[in-house]
Amino acid sequence: MGMFSGKIGLAMGVANERSIAWAISRALLAEGAELAFTHLPGPSSQSRVAELVAPHGPKIVLPCDVRKDVDIARVFDEIREVYGRLDLLVHSIAFAPPQELGEPYVETSRAGWHLAMDISVYSLVAACRAAAPLMADGGTVLTISYYGGEKVVPGYNVMGVCKAALEHSVRYLAWDLGRRNIRVNCLSAGPLRTLSSAGIAGFDQLREHAAEKSPLGRNVEADEVAATALYLLGEQSRGVTGETIHVDCGYNIVGL
Repeated sequence: MGMFSGKIGLAMGVANERSIAWAISRALLAEGAELAFTHLPGPSSQSRVAELVAPHGPKIVLPCDVRKDVDIARVFDEIREVYGRLDLLVHSIAFAPPQELGEPYVETSRAGWHLAMDISVYSLVAACRAAAPLMADGGTVLTISYYGGEKVVPGYNVMGVCKAALEHSVRYLAWDLGRRNIRVNCLSAGPLRTLSSAGIAGFDQLREHAAEKSPLGRNVEADEVAATALYLLGEQSRGVTGETIHVDCGYNIVGL
C-alpha cells in the first residue's frame, strides 16, 4: 500500500517527460494515487501526453485551455462524473509570449502582461474554485514557482512578476479554503530543464551559476522536487498551508 493509495488527483501542466508536473505525477502514481490529466489543446500535445500517461491507464485525459472557464468546468465536471471527489490538485502551468521574455520587463506589452498573468496565475485561482466543491472532506493543492518571483533573475522578466503574484495567491487561497480543510502550498524549484525553461534567455548560464553558488554545489534533480511535492501533498504536512518551500539545493539562502 502506497502513501497515496485510494487518493484521486488531477495533474494540470504535464507537457512531456521533462515536465515538473510529470515528475510529481510519477511519484504520486508510484505511491498508489489515481490521477487525471489535462494537457494543452491541439493534436501534438494530446498525442504526446496520451502516450506518456497511457501505461498508467488514466480514466481522464483532457485538453484544457485555462483561459476559458468552460474548459476548466468541463475538466472538473468529468472528475465529478467519474470519481465524485478530488483529493489532490497539482497545478504546474506557466506561459509568457516569447517576445515578452526576450525584452526587458519595462518593455512588456499590456497584452503580453495580461496573457502571462491569466495563464500563469489566474489559472490557479480558477482551478481551486472548481476543485473546492469536490474536496468536501478536505484536500491539498500544490503549485510550482521559481526564485525569480522573489529576486530579479535577468531574462525571467514578466514571468518573475507572475511567480510573485502566484506565491501571494497561494497565501490568499490558503486563507480562503483553510476552514474547509483544503491546504494550498507552493514549491519553488531550482532551475530544471523543461519545455518552459527553454524560453528563458541565458538559461544554461543560470544553471551553471546556481550549481556554483548553492550550498550543495549542484543543481536540483526532478526526483528531489517530486519528493518534496509528496510531502506537501501528503498527511505528513497536514499542518502546513500557504507556504512556499524551496527545493533548490539551498541557492535561495545565498547572498552573493
